[in-house]
Amino acid sequence: MKLEDFMIPCMSKKLFGLDCPGCGMQRSFAMLLRGEFADAFYMFPAIYTTIPLFIFIGLHFIDKNRNYTKLIIPFAVINALIMIIAYFYKLNQY
Repeated sequence: MKLEDFMIPCMSKKLFGLDCPGCGMQRSFAMLLRGEFADAFYMFPAIYTTIPLFIFIGLHFIDKNRNYTKLIIPFAVINALIMIIAYFYKLNQY
């Protein structure tokens, strides 16, 4: 079995036929695990800010002695901007 067999389908794509801003994240992560770094970026450009964001969010819940908010907020803002720009770029490609 491949990792792609366990991926969650995009409800936006199923219901409306349009990609959501997060479409491609799972496939991009799978490409990273296979070492396809450029393909992962083309699939979902925010992958390289999403991974550290999730790590800092996880550390925020695990390590209560440190304040990770100063890292989470900038990564969340940068990640959201990249996702929005990539989403509108992808929409204009169709």
